Amino acid sequence: MTTIVIAAGGTGGHLYPAVALAREFLRQDPATRLLFVGTERGIEAKVLAHEGFELALIAAQPVMGRGLVKAAGALLTLPLGLWQSQRLLREQGASLVLGVGGYTSPPVLLAARLLGVPRVILEPNASPGMANKVLGPIADLVFVTFREAAGCFSPAKVRVTGMPVRRAFLEGEGAACERRNGQGPKTLLVFGGSQGARALNDAMIGALPQWAALRGQVAIVHQTGETDHARVKAAYEAAGVPAQVAPFLFEMPKALRAADLVVSRAGAMTLAELAVCGKPAILVPLPHAIYQHQAHNARVMAEAGGAVVLPQRELTGARLAQEVTALLRDPERLRVMGERSRALGKTDAADVIVRECLGLIKHGARG
Repeated sequence: MTTIVIAAGGTGGHLYPAVALAREFLRQDPATRLLFVGTERGIEAKVLAHEGFELALIAAQPVMGRGLVKAAGALLTLPLGLWQSQRLLREQGASLVLGVGGYTSPPVLLAARLLGVPRVILEPNASPGMANKVLGPIADLVFVTFREAAGCFSPAKVRVTGMPVRRAFLEGEGAACERRNGQGPKTLLVFGGSQGARALNDAMIGALPQWAALRGQVAIVHQTGETDHARVKAAYEAAGVPAQVAPFLFEMPKALRAADLVVSRAGAMTLAELAVCGKPAILVPLPHAIYQHQAHNARVMAEAGGAVVLPQRELTGARLAQEVTALLRDPERLRVMGERSRALGKTDAADVIVRECLGLIKHGARG
Protein backbone atom coordinates (compact mmCIF):
# COMPACT_ATOMS: atom_id res chain seq x y z
CA MET A 1 0.00 0.00 0.00
CA THR A 2 1.18 3.50 -0.85
CA THR A 3 1.38 5.73 2.23
CA ILE A 4 1.67 9.48 1.70
CA VAL A 5 2.69 11.63 4.66
CA ILE A 6 1.83 15.31 4.31
CA ALA A 7 3.44 17.96 6.51
CA ALA A 8 1.09 20.92 6.42
CA GLY A 9 -0.74 23.08 8.89
CA GLY A 10 -0.89 26.30 10.78
CA THR A 11 -3.09 28.21 8.32
CA GLY A 12 -5.52 27.40 5.55
CA GLY A 13 -2.98 28.62 3.01
CA HIS A 14 -0.72 25.71 3.92
CA LEU A 15 -3.44 23.18 4.68
CA TYR A 16 -5.96 23.43 1.87
CA PRO A 17 -3.49 22.83 -1.01
CA ALA A 18 -2.46 19.69 0.87
CA VAL A 19 -6.10 18.64 1.22
CA ALA A 20 -6.54 19.13 -2.53
CA LEU A 21 -3.55 16.86 -3.19
CA ALA A 22 -4.76 14.26 -0.70
CA ARG A 23 -8.10 14.09 -2.50
CA GLU A 24 -6.32 13.73 -5.83
CA PHE A 25 -4.12 10.88 -4.53
CA LEU A 26 -7.29 9.06 -3.49
CA ARG A 27 -8.97 9.79 -6.81
CA GLN A 28 -6.08 8.30 -8.75
CA ASP A 29 -5.59 5.38 -6.34
CA PRO A 30 -8.36 4.80 -3.75
CA ALA A 31 -6.09 2.37 -1.87
CA THR A 32 -3.65 5.15 -0.97
CA ARG A 33 -3.27 5.86 2.74
CA LEU A 34 -2.98 9.53 3.70
CA LEU A 35 -1.56 10.81 6.96
CA PHE A 36 -1.22 14.50 7.81
CA VAL A 37 1.39 15.74 10.27
CA GLY A 38 0.74 18.95 12.16
CA THR A 39 0.78 20.57 15.58
CA GLU A 40 -1.68 21.68 18.20
CA ARG A 41 -1.16 25.34 17.26
CA GLY A 42 -2.85 25.49 13.86
CA ILE A 43 -6.27 24.87 12.39
CA GLU A 44 -5.43 21.40 11.13
CA ALA A 45 -7.32 19.45 13.81
CA LYS A 46 -10.57 21.29 13.06
CA VAL A 47 -10.25 21.24 9.27
CA LEU A 48 -8.96 17.68 8.89
CA ALA A 49 -11.69 16.30 11.15
CA HIS A 50 -14.19 17.96 8.83
CA GLU A 51 -12.39 16.63 5.74
CA GLY A 52 -12.08 13.11 7.16
CA PHE A 53 -8.28 12.78 7.22
CA GLU A 54 -6.03 11.36 9.94
CA LEU A 55 -3.71 13.76 11.79
CA ALA A 56 -0.54 12.97 13.76
CA LEU A 57 0.95 15.63 16.03
CA ILE A 58 4.62 16.54 16.47
CA ALA A 59 6.51 19.25 18.34
CA ALA A 60 7.19 22.23 16.07
CA GLN A 61 6.97 25.99 16.41
CA PRO A 62 7.37 28.93 14.01
CA VAL A 63 10.82 30.52 13.98
CA MET A 64 10.64 33.50 11.65
CA GLY A 65 9.24 36.83 12.78
CA ARG A 66 9.02 35.94 16.49
CA GLY A 67 11.99 37.72 18.04
CA LEU A 68 15.28 36.25 19.22
CA VAL A 69 14.12 34.53 22.40
CA LYS A 70 11.04 32.88 20.90
CA ALA A 71 12.94 31.91 17.76
CA ALA A 72 15.63 30.25 19.88
CA GLY A 73 12.98 28.37 21.83
CA ALA A 74 11.38 27.21 18.59
CA LEU A 75 14.71 25.91 17.29
CA LEU A 76 15.12 23.87 20.45
CA THR A 77 11.98 21.91 19.53
CA LEU A 78 13.53 20.76 16.24
CA PRO A 79 15.45 17.73 17.62
CA LEU A 80 12.31 16.45 19.34
CA GLY A 81 10.21 17.02 16.23
CA LEU A 82 12.84 15.29 14.11
CA TRP A 83 12.88 12.25 16.42
CA GLN A 84 9.08 12.10 16.45
CA SER A 85 8.99 12.38 12.66
CA GLN A 86 11.53 9.58 12.13
CA ARG A 87 9.56 7.28 14.42
CA LEU A 88 6.33 8.17 12.66
CA LEU A 89 7.70 7.58 9.15
CA ARG A 90 9.12 4.20 10.18
CA GLU A 91 5.90 3.10 11.86
CA GLN A 92 3.75 4.17 8.93
CA GLY A 93 6.03 2.78 6.24
CA ALA A 94 5.95 6.11 4.41
CA SER A 95 6.24 5.91 0.62
CA LEU A 96 6.61 9.66 0.12
CA VAL A 97 6.68 12.83 2.22
CA LEU A 98 5.12 16.04 0.94
CA GLY A 99 5.86 19.37 2.63
CA VAL A 100 3.91 22.58 2.02
CA GLY A 101 6.20 24.97 3.87
CA GLY A 102 5.66 26.45 7.29
CA TYR A 103 7.13 25.27 10.56
CA THR A 104 5.79 21.70 10.36
CA SER A 105 7.70 20.80 7.20
CA PRO A 106 11.39 20.93 8.28
CA PRO A 107 11.45 18.10 10.86
CA VAL A 108 9.34 15.81 8.68
CA LEU A 109 11.33 16.44 5.49
CA LEU A 110 14.64 16.09 7.33
CA ALA A 111 13.48 12.79 8.82
CA ALA A 112 12.51 11.58 5.36
CA ARG A 113 15.96 12.50 4.04
CA LEU A 114 17.65 10.54 6.84
CA LEU A 115 15.45 7.51 6.13
CA GLY A 116 15.76 7.69 2.34
CA VAL A 117 12.05 8.33 1.81
CA PRO A 118 11.23 10.31 -1.37
CA ARG A 119 10.57 13.99 -0.64
CA VAL A 120 8.70 16.73 -2.47
CA ILE A 121 7.75 20.26 -1.51
CA LEU A 122 5.06 22.61 -2.75
CA GLU A 123 5.80 26.34 -2.79
CA PRO A 124 2.49 28.23 -2.92
CA ASN A 125 3.82 31.80 -3.08
CA ALA A 126 5.49 33.96 -5.69
CA SER A 127 8.18 34.72 -3.09
CA PRO A 128 9.20 31.45 -1.38
CA GLY A 129 9.28 31.16 2.40
CA MET A 130 12.39 30.33 4.39
CA ALA A 131 11.32 26.76 5.22
CA ASN A 132 11.05 25.77 1.56
CA LYS A 133 14.23 27.61 0.61
CA VAL A 134 16.13 25.65 3.26
CA LEU A 135 14.48 22.36 2.31
CA GLY A 136 14.89 22.81 -1.44
CA PRO A 137 18.34 21.14 -1.64
CA ILE A 138 17.10 17.94 0.04
CA ALA A 139 13.85 17.70 -1.95
CA ASP A 140 13.59 15.40 -4.95
CA LEU A 141 10.99 17.61 -6.64
CA VAL A 142 9.79 21.17 -6.04
CA PHE A 143 6.35 22.20 -7.31
CA VAL A 144 5.82 25.96 -7.57
CA THR A 145 2.59 27.86 -8.10
CA PHE A 146 4.19 30.97 -9.61
CA ARG A 147 6.94 30.96 -12.23
CA GLU A 148 8.53 33.83 -10.27
CA ALA A 149 9.41 31.36 -7.50
CA ALA A 150 11.27 28.90 -9.70
CA GLY A 151 14.60 30.74 -9.54
CA CYS A 152 14.96 29.98 -5.83
CA PHE A 153 15.38 26.26 -6.48
CA SER A 154 17.46 23.90 -8.60
CA PRO A 155 16.11 24.05 -12.18
CA ALA A 156 16.34 20.26 -12.50
CA LYS A 157 13.89 19.82 -9.61
CA VAL A 158 11.37 22.55 -10.35
CA ARG A 159 7.97 22.00 -11.92
CA VAL A 160 5.73 25.05 -12.49
CA THR A 161 2.29 23.56 -11.92
CA GLY A 162 0.07 26.23 -10.43
CA MET A 163 -1.72 25.77 -7.13
CA PRO A 164 -3.68 22.57 -6.48
CA VAL A 165 -7.25 23.42 -5.55
CA ARG A 166 -9.99 21.16 -4.24
CA ARG A 167 -12.14 19.62 -6.97
CA ALA A 168 -15.19 21.10 -5.26
CA PHE A 169 -14.18 24.37 -6.91
CA LEU A 170 -14.24 22.67 -10.31
CA GLU A 171 -17.15 20.23 -10.12
CA GLY A 172 -20.79 20.06 -9.17
CA GLU A 173 -23.39 22.75 -9.66
CA GLY A 174 -21.78 25.70 -11.40
CA ALA A 175 -18.64 23.63 -12.01
CA ALA A 176 -17.07 26.26 -14.23
CA CYS A 177 -17.84 28.86 -11.55
CA GLU A 178 -19.75 30.88 -14.14
CA ARG A 179 -21.13 34.22 -13.07
CA ARG A 180 -24.82 34.40 -12.51
CA ASN A 181 -27.02 36.19 -15.05
CA GLY A 182 -26.98 39.45 -13.10
CA GLN A 183 -30.52 39.18 -11.75
CA GLY A 184 -31.14 40.11 -8.10
CA PRO A 185 -28.65 41.58 -5.60
CA LYS A 186 -24.93 41.23 -6.13
CA THR A 187 -23.03 39.08 -3.65
CA LEU A 188 -19.96 40.44 -1.88
CA LEU A 189 -17.73 37.84 -0.21
CA VAL A 190 -15.32 39.14 2.43
CA PHE A 191 -12.63 36.67 3.40
CA GLY A 192 -9.66 37.44 5.61
CA GLY A 193 -8.06 34.01 5.44
CA SER A 194 -8.63 31.02 7.69
CA GLN A 195 -7.98 33.07 10.82
CA GLY A 196 -9.77 36.19 9.67
CA ALA A 197 -8.26 39.65 9.26
CA ARG A 198 -8.99 42.35 11.82
CA ALA A 199 -8.17 45.12 9.34
CA LEU A 200 -10.79 43.85 6.88
CA ASN A 201 -13.29 43.37 9.69
CA ASP A 202 -12.71 46.93 10.93
CA ALA A 203 -13.10 48.36 7.42
CA MET A 204 -16.36 46.48 6.85
CA ILE A 205 -17.68 47.81 10.16
CA GLY A 206 -16.52 51.30 9.21
CA ALA A 207 -18.46 51.03 5.95
CA LEU A 208 -21.75 49.99 7.61
CA PRO A 209 -23.53 53.28 6.72
CA GLN A 210 -22.72 52.65 3.05
CA TRP A 211 -23.80 49.01 3.27
CA ALA A 212 -27.10 50.16 4.81
CA ALA A 213 -27.60 52.50 1.84
CA LEU A 214 -27.12 49.51 -0.50
CA ARG A 215 -29.79 47.41 1.22
CA GLY A 216 -31.40 45.09 -1.32
CA GLN A 217 -28.62 45.67 -3.84
CA VAL A 218 -25.77 43.78 -2.15
CA ALA A 219 -25.82 40.52 -0.19
CA ILE A 220 -22.81 40.25 2.12
CA VAL A 221 -21.09 37.02 3.16
CA HIS A 222 -18.31 37.74 5.66
CA GLN A 223 -15.85 35.26 7.20
CA THR A 224 -14.46 36.97 10.28
CA GLY A 225 -12.23 34.41 12.01
CA GLU A 226 -13.04 33.03 15.47
CA THR A 227 -11.61 35.91 17.51
CA ASP A 228 -13.58 38.71 15.86
CA HIS A 229 -16.84 36.91 15.07
CA ALA A 230 -18.99 38.14 17.95
CA ARG A 231 -17.84 41.76 17.58
CA VAL A 232 -18.44 41.90 13.82
CA LYS A 233 -21.78 40.11 13.96
CA ALA A 234 -23.00 42.49 16.67
CA ALA A 235 -21.96 45.52 14.59
CA TYR A 236 -23.95 44.33 11.57
CA GLU A 237 -26.99 43.68 13.74
CA ALA A 238 -26.74 47.05 15.48
CA ALA A 239 -26.56 48.80 12.10
CA GLY A 240 -29.50 46.81 10.74
CA VAL A 241 -27.43 45.47 7.84
CA PRO A 242 -28.35 41.87 6.92
CA ALA A 243 -25.34 39.65 6.28
CA GLN A 244 -24.15 36.09 6.63
CA VAL A 245 -21.42 36.50 9.22
CA ALA A 246 -19.47 33.34 10.07
CA PRO A 247 -16.22 32.64 11.92
CA PHE A 248 -15.20 30.06 9.31
CA LEU A 249 -16.64 28.94 5.98
CA PHE A 250 -16.13 25.23 5.47
CA GLU A 251 -18.12 25.44 2.22
CA MET A 252 -15.84 27.98 0.58
CA PRO A 253 -16.35 26.53 -2.93
CA LYS A 254 -20.08 27.24 -2.70
CA ALA A 255 -19.53 30.70 -1.24
CA LEU A 256 -16.97 31.65 -3.88
CA ARG A 257 -19.05 30.40 -6.79
CA ALA A 258 -21.93 32.58 -5.61
CA ALA A 259 -19.82 35.75 -5.27
CA ASP A 260 -19.83 38.61 -7.77
CA LEU A 261 -16.90 40.33 -6.04
CA VAL A 262 -14.45 39.22 -3.37
CA VAL A 263 -12.59 41.31 -0.81
CA SER A 264 -9.72 39.29 0.64
CA ARG A 265 -6.14 38.99 1.70
CA ALA A 266 -3.71 37.81 -0.99
CA GLY A 267 -2.63 34.39 0.22
CA ALA A 268 -1.61 32.07 -2.58
CA MET A 269 -4.43 29.61 -1.91
CA THR A 270 -7.04 32.34 -2.00
CA LEU A 271 -5.71 33.69 -5.29
CA ALA A 272 -5.67 30.23 -6.85
CA GLU A 273 -9.29 29.67 -5.87
CA LEU A 274 -10.26 33.10 -7.21
CA ALA A 275 -8.54 32.29 -10.49
CA VAL A 276 -10.07 28.87 -11.14
CA CYS A 277 -13.48 30.40 -10.41
CA GLY A 278 -12.80 33.50 -12.49
CA LYS A 279 -13.67 35.96 -9.73
CA PRO A 280 -12.73 39.65 -9.62
CA ALA A 281 -11.28 40.81 -6.33
CA ILE A 282 -10.14 43.69 -4.17
CA LEU A 283 -6.95 42.43 -2.53
CA VAL A 284 -5.57 43.79 0.73
CA PRO A 285 -2.17 42.09 1.17
CA LEU A 286 -1.05 41.36 4.72
CA PRO A 287 1.47 44.19 5.24
CA HIS A 288 3.66 42.50 7.85
CA ALA A 289 3.87 39.09 6.16
CA ILE A 290 7.42 37.76 6.23
CA TYR A 291 9.11 38.31 2.84
CA GLN A 292 6.03 40.31 1.71
CA HIS A 293 4.79 37.22 -0.12
CA GLN A 294 1.19 38.45 -0.21
CA ALA A 295 2.24 41.68 -1.88
CA HIS A 296 4.09 39.68 -4.53
CA ASN A 297 1.08 37.40 -5.04
CA ALA A 298 -1.33 40.34 -5.35
CA ARG A 299 0.92 42.12 -7.83
CA VAL A 300 0.81 39.13 -10.18
CA MET A 301 -2.99 39.09 -10.20
CA ALA A 302 -3.34 42.87 -10.45
CA GLU A 303 -0.90 43.09 -13.37
CA ALA A 304 -2.97 40.45 -15.15
CA GLY A 305 -6.04 42.65 -14.69
CA GLY A 306 -7.94 40.32 -12.37
CA ALA A 307 -7.79 42.36 -9.19
CA VAL A 308 -7.50 45.77 -7.61
CA VAL A 309 -4.87 46.08 -4.87
CA LEU A 310 -5.79 48.22 -1.86
CA PRO A 311 -2.81 48.61 0.52
CA GLN A 312 -3.78 48.24 4.16
CA ARG A 313 -2.37 51.69 4.98
CA GLU A 314 -5.09 53.11 2.70
CA LEU A 315 -7.85 50.83 3.98
CA THR A 316 -10.74 52.67 5.61
CA GLY A 317 -14.43 51.99 5.68
CA ALA A 318 -15.11 54.84 3.28
CA ARG A 319 -12.38 53.80 0.82
CA LEU A 320 -13.45 50.17 0.85
CA ALA A 321 -17.08 51.09 0.26
CA GLN A 322 -16.03 53.38 -2.58
CA GLU A 323 -14.01 50.64 -4.31
CA VAL A 324 -16.71 47.98 -3.83
CA THR A 325 -19.53 50.23 -5.01
CA ALA A 326 -17.62 51.36 -8.10
CA LEU A 327 -16.97 47.80 -9.17
CA LEU A 328 -20.43 46.43 -8.45
CA ARG A 329 -21.95 49.26 -10.50
CA ASP A 330 -19.72 48.44 -13.47
CA PRO A 331 -20.77 44.96 -14.72
CA GLU A 332 -18.54 45.17 -17.78
CA ARG A 333 -15.45 45.86 -15.69
CA LEU A 334 -16.37 42.97 -13.37
CA ARG A 335 -16.77 40.69 -16.38
CA VAL A 336 -13.38 41.61 -17.83
CA MET A 337 -11.66 41.25 -14.44
CA GLY A 338 -13.28 37.85 -14.01
CA GLU A 339 -12.03 36.69 -17.42
CA ARG A 340 -8.50 37.86 -16.67
CA SER A 341 -8.61 36.21 -13.27
CA ARG A 342 -9.74 32.94 -14.84
CA ALA A 343 -6.88 33.10 -17.35
CA LEU A 344 -4.46 32.69 -14.43
CA GLY A 345 -6.17 29.54 -13.15
CA LYS A 346 -4.55 26.12 -13.42
CA THR A 347 -7.24 23.48 -13.12
CA ASP A 348 -4.96 20.48 -13.59
CA ALA A 349 -2.30 21.31 -10.98
CA ALA A 350 -3.31 18.60 -8.51
CA ASP A 351 -3.43 15.96 -11.24
CA VAL A 352 0.03 16.91 -12.54
CA ILE A 353 1.61 16.98 -9.06
CA VAL A 354 0.16 13.63 -8.02
CA ARG A 355 1.29 11.93 -11.21
CA GLU A 356 4.83 13.25 -10.70
CA CYS A 357 4.76 12.07 -7.09
CA LEU A 358 3.63 8.58 -8.04
CA GLY A 359 6.42 8.43 -10.60
CA LEU A 360 8.94 9.45 -7.93
CA ILE A 361 7.66 6.72 -5.61
CA LYS A 362 8.10 4.18 -8.37
CA HIS A 363 11.70 5.19 -9.05
CA GLY A 364 12.71 6.06 -5.47
CA ALA A 365 14.41 9.04 -3.83
CA ARG A 366 17.42 10.53 -5.61
CA GLY A 367 19.69 10.69 -2.63
